[in-house]
Amino acid sequence: MKNVIYILLMLPIIMSSQDKITGMVMEANEKNEHIGLAGANVYWLNTSVGAVTNLDGMFSLDYKREYSKLVISYVGFKTDTLTITEPKMIQHWLQPRSDLDAITLTSRKQATAKSYLQAQNVFTVSSDELLKAACCNLSESFETNPSIDVNFADAVSGTRQIKMLGLTSPYILIATENIPSIRGASQAFGLSFIPGTWVESIQITKGAGSVVNGYESIAGQINTELVKPTTDDKLFVNAYANVGGRFELNTHINTKVSDKWDTGLYIHGNIIDQKNDINDDGFLDMPLQNQINVMNRWQYTNGEKGFVSFINLKFLNDEKQTGQVDFNPETDKVTNAPVLSGDEVWGSEIDTRRYEVSAKLGYVNPEIPYQSLGVQTAFSSHIQESYFGLNQYEITHNSLYANAIYNSIISDSRHKIKTGISYTYDHYDELVNTTDYERTERSVGAFFEYNYDNLDKLNLTAGLRIDNHNLLGTFVTPRVHVRYTPWEKSALRASFGRGIRSANIFAENQQMFATSRSINVLSTNGNIYGLDPEIAWNYGVSYLQGFNLFNRKADITLDFYKTDFQNQVVVDYENPQEVNFYNLEGKSFANSFQAEINYNAFENFDLRMAYKYYDVKTDYNSGRLERPLTPKHRLFANASYETQLSDNGRQWKFDTTFNWLNKQRFSSTVSNPSEYQLPEYTPTLSTLNVQVTRVFSPKFEVYLGGENVTNVRQDNPILGANDPFGANFDSTFVYGPIFGGIYYMGLRFRI
Repeated sequence: MKNVIYILLMLPIIMSSQDKITGMVMEANEKNEHIGLAGANVYWLNTSVGAVTNLDGMFSLDYKREYSKLVISYVGFKTDTLTITEPKMIQHWLQPRSDLDAITLTSRKQATAKSYLQAQNVFTVSSDELLKAACCNLSESFETNPSIDVNFADAVSGTRQIKMLGLTSPYILIATENIPSIRGASQAFGLSFIPGTWVESIQITKGAGSVVNGYESIAGQINTELVKPTTDDKLFVNAYANVGGRFELNTHINTKVSDKWDTGLYIHGNIIDQKNDINDDGFLDMPLQNQINVMNRWQYTNGEKGFVSFINLKFLNDEKQTGQVDFNPETDKVTNAPVLSGDEVWGSEIDTRRYEVSAKLGYVNPEIPYQSLGVQTAFSSHIQESYFGLNQYEITHNSLYANAIYNSIISDSRHKIKTGISYTYDHYDELVNTTDYERTERSVGAFFEYNYDNLDKLNLTAGLRIDNHNLLGTFVTPRVHVRYTPWEKSALRASFGRGIRSANIFAENQQMFATSRSINVLSTNGNIYGLDPEIAWNYGVSYLQGFNLFNRKADITLDFYKTDFQNQVVVDYENPQEVNFYNLEGKSFANSFQAEINYNAFENFDLRMAYKYYDVKTDYNSGRLERPLTPKHRLFANASYETQLSDNGRQWKFDTTFNWLNKQRFSSTVSNPSEYQLPEYTPTLSTLNVQVTRVFSPKFEVYLGGENVTNVRQDNPILGANDPFGANFDSTFVYGPIFGGIYYMGLRFRI
């Protein structure tokens, strides 16, 4: 059993290791359980070659024949020296020291970890960070993270939209265990289809991602690691309720089937059946909703032969009803009605069914551990039936993805390579009012990535892929990342890369259906809706510096990224009676600067503060303008404190998050009648979230919190709410909270 768990946890490191020592450092305990020690030092005796264990206690270290003594040390534990005669995987338990009665030094596992060694600007958000907020689904998992902006897409659907580097989620490659997952038909609502309790960790990469994961990434990548049957609790129950009438229940059941097979059943259900209209505009502040989400996860591990594999089966049924408070879908549905009587009630229903099957297979050559092979494959069928007042939108999206990756070295372990092939298939069938759009996209690609790894000073990753796409043609995607360490506890990074994607203009912009705007595609020469593909270059520099302030750990990060579009599908809302799609003529760019500081101010108290500046502009047909509803300036602060863990496992945890947003530009409404005109800019906005958690034992805890506890609300979020079938109805001018303060409570129980 120990080998099974160990091989599983080591897979991400093994898959990228070459002529190396890989292993896991753990805290000694009676049952020899795999409790990783984060931040342990591992180095070769009498050399400067070393590493620090990650959040799970794992490490990877270069090996040479002249190295023989491996030193493992951790404050408060006995230092051990191991004799190593060949590159292999090891697991080692450190014994606590008993001679530190006078002074005890401790190190806590970081909820968010930044790497000083990787070439890419990537940081890992652990499950501990996710528990600082309600985190009911993935779209709500970024509230305590300054790099991701979260806002509602419109005032009707309740959809949360995320942004990174000033660009919305279609420009971010969102993957589940490195398989692209939130794309195509799932782009609008897909983040709400991954329950928060299913998430083990999130890796966020700024700038161009790796060529291994495809050609679509432009602003960055968000990868979600799911909980695993062998490491998750045998039984986990999470219940949640808030004052808005939202109730959720999550249940995990994990069991061992045989020596090599483990399985987990994960069930999520949520419901909102309470009608809320706090601002008295006649519309629901949040939709009525009913969601059932089930995943069956199988895990196979054969450590002796070097195999680890996962099989996931998922089913989702999500139903939303929104619109005016008095709307009854049985009697008031008026989609495509030829004549309106004037007594109609505006409403919307969005029903989604989704089926997914995915599998991953990893093989590490037991005799030559720097050679490994990984195969990923996934199939999904996404069916959405929906209408928004008079507008009807239906989409069926069937998708197939396959990727094979081979890892090895050139000459020695400083020179690593990844190479492989990938295949994608997407079939779309869409109904937009009375017009049917159908297309099939197929692509075959090959990639090669070289990594030079000198842990002391320099790390370089250079990748190139070539793809042949039936609608986009043949194209090349280069991406380069470099990390240099000028002095201790520092990392200076630079990157550039190219991304290309086909814009799914209807699926990605469903908020436009909850308006009275006419929808126009002005370009006609392209292969997708008459439009050309979106192509952009991303350039970035980042500097990370760790230091001590008043003998407490701290770090500061400064980064600047620029995205330049060679072509973009412009979504133009500048005429308030229309939404127009056309190919870019001119320039479109997004400049992003962020300064972030993390400080352990005193024991068990962590403070995170950030300032962010955006300069995002596009050449519209009416001229160069700021991107609507994108603040130039943003301030962020998060503070967390937890009491010492008592002998019986009791503990208090306190978390609070503050956001301040500068004014944001509204798209133009000057041609509307005066009563339906908006100012050029929104007011500034600030919100405050708090949460208190009481841990009664390792098995049971209760949490209580509030989102937007200062009760900030946007005035009149729906333009023309008094006449929803009139020419000026528009629910897309949302820049802040609609409901006001939301208070919640929940519990977690585990065995």
